[in-house]
Amino acid sequence: MRPMPKITDIFNNQKLTFSFELFPPKTEEGYSKLINAMPVLCGLKPDFISCTYGAGGGSREKTLDIVEHIQNQNHVPSVAHLTCVLHTKDEIKGILAQMKRRGICNVLALRGDAPKDNPNWTPGNNNFKYSWELVAFIRENFGDHFSIGVAGFPEGHLLCPDRQLDAQYLKNKIDKGADYVITQLFFEPQDYFDYVGRLKKLGVTSRIIPGILPITDYQALVRFCSMCGASIPKQVHDIFKPIAENHEMTLEAGINFCLKQCRQLLEAGAPGLHFYTLNKTHPVDIIMRELHTP
Repeated sequence: MRPMPKITDIFNNQKLTFSFELFPPKTEEGYSKLINAMPVLCGLKPDFISCTYGAGGGSREKTLDIVEHIQNQNHVPSVAHLTCVLHTKDEIKGILAQMKRRGICNVLALRGDAPKDNPNWTPGNNNFKYSWELVAFIRENFGDHFSIGVAGFPEGHLLCPDRQLDAQYLKNKIDKGADYVITQLFFEPQDYFDYVGRLKKLGVTSRIIPGILPITDYQALVRFCSMCGASIPKQVHDIFKPIAENHEMTLEAGINFCLKQCRQLLEAGAPGLHFYTLNKTHPVDIIMRELHTP
């Protein structure tokens, strides 16, 4: 099996990248559907695909299985998310060693949130508390084998709404060995460019890839943003609230809104787009086609 390029190698050859994010389904039926949809997703020619990570053995294995499947069966570079939550340092080292054995050379290093079934979990002396510790650990133990991505928060992290302080925390992750950043979802392009500006003033020159969520369900969007701390601009409420019960109108409006956001970002210099697909080929298929149409 041919080795997959690291994300940093892709960056060295391309000014722009278009990438997708998936999550490991909780059921076998959902997993089968995702695997069956993979040729269509990969047929959209993303530069790489990332897969989120849930703490716990079964979910963890599915993340690695999906990443390995994408690479071996569809020949698309893939990124395995890895979180600190519920894992000891030795367990983290073992997971990374397993990734290496399975031909995975790209990882997104995250702190992660305590799971719903163990909301009071707190890190101890043998756990990592912050994602920068995980980044440093990967570099110390695996050298340059992994290209390491980290999360960025244009509006500040939910636990650190001070945007300047949050930017300093991001710089620390880069200083510890991270290669690039994928942002949390946002809807105001200016929030992204202000974020990039804050990071540049701190000396960060790494790629900051904007994370994009096409709107397909207004009520679900409101719930999700309330949990992750992303704000919803008035224009989004004005467009989608009146049509919340109409799936077709919401989908059409979501595609149009997403295309406008993406074009504004690319025209103003964003180095690519990372789409949160929710494991669906639609509407990302239309959005990708439109963005690549002259």
